[in-house]
Amino acid sequence: QMADPFLYNTGERSNYGCLGHEVQIEHLKAYVCRPSFSTDKAVIVVHDVFGWRFPDIRFIVDLIAGHGYITICPDFFKGTEPWKSTDHWADFPDWMKNHDPMKVDKEADVVLKYLKEQCGAKKIGIVGFSWGGMAVHHLMLKNPQLTAGVSLYGRIIRDSEERYRLLNPTFFIFGEKDHTISLDQV
Repeated sequence: QMADPFLYNTGERSNYGCLGHEVQIEHLKAYVCRPSFSTDKAVIVVHDVFGWRFPDIRFIVDLIAGHGYITICPDFFKGTEPWKSTDHWADFPDWMKNHDPMKVDKEADVVLKYLKEQCGAKKIGIVGFSWGGMAVHHLMLKNPQLTAGVSLYGRIIRDSEERYRLLNPTFFIFGEKDHTISLDQV
């Protein structure tokens, strides 16, 4: 029997009272939190499989904003259902077909435009967790507007010769007991 990769108490921050607010940007909804002072630095947070409404990801957005960045977490699933901890692991490959972390370019462009035009952002970084970490790897290979990237627990893109051609500094953080990336692949 395959171990369930989401051994995670998703109720941990279910009562978290968010500091930011939701916005509509073209075809996307997003959660935004701004620091208490004016800045031209921004961070895009790419959620994991639990989606943009997951309290823990909003906590991270608020945390980064507290460090002085305009921080935004767009719905990269474009209104479709996120993975739920009650879903069956056997259905995950099918779910992933409709939630490809390498098909996020259009959404990234929409958010970059919003951050530049509506928020006055000049330097924009990106950070992603798990599913979002793979999206970060993809975007750091394609989008020169992203000045820095951080991929946490992200599956790395392995089937591409281009995978090392990062356009800007990218920091990959892995965990020793990761269910999907064994230590010898790091």
